[in-house]
Amino acid sequence: MKKYIDIESWPRKAQYKLFKQMDYPHFNICANVDITEMYSYVKKNEISFFRAMIFFTSKIANNITEFKYRMEDEKIVQYDFVHPAFTFLTQSEVFSFCNVDYTDDFHCFMERVEEKLELLNGKVDVEDEPNRDDRVFITSIPWVSFTSVTHPINLSPSDSIPRIAWGKYFEENGKLKLPVSVQVNHALMDGLHVGKYFSLLQDSLDNPSKNL
Repeated sequence: MKKYIDIESWPRKAQYKLFKQMDYPHFNICANVDITEMYSYVKKNEISFFRAMIFFTSKIANNITEFKYRMEDEKIVQYDFVHPAFTFLTQSEVFSFCNVDYTDDFHCFMERVEEKLELLNGKVDVEDEPNRDDRVFITSIPWVSFTSVTHPINLSPSDSIPRIAWGKYFEENGKLKLPVSVQVNHALMDGLHVGKYFSLLQDSLDNPSKNL
């Protein structure tokens, strides 16, 4: 389900109109998050780190209203839920997309992921589902502890789907750190909202037993 935002009475009307006219309205923030508690928890309970991160990144996006805004022609819509579309490697070392409907029940979410991966059975699928902007694009780059990332996007019409990525974790002062990138359309949100995303993500990573 979705609802339309009244742009004329929207507090971000001026910012929306400013950034909407730009050729490249996206911005990207990269930061290191502490995964010490989360990593220990998933290893102890034999939970896939990759699948747990898909869940965490999706859950936080669904807990922030601005991450559920999308640009639809000259309108703005707000979805009730947004769903992860993530990449995974096939046996031939090429990536495929996997689209899963989000639920805040981790075990149910895991079942949906496994069912979809089993259905794909190693096939390469890089087709977008038509008329599905209620997505969050998610990817991982576990070979590199990156400090910045850029993603391919459509410029005409301007793409408004957030992109979230994480890289290779590393140890720093006895803590495990993970680089995370969040790329969004500035017409729909500001640094404040991305900052809120990182804050909520860190809180979830610090308390894995409450979320998994």
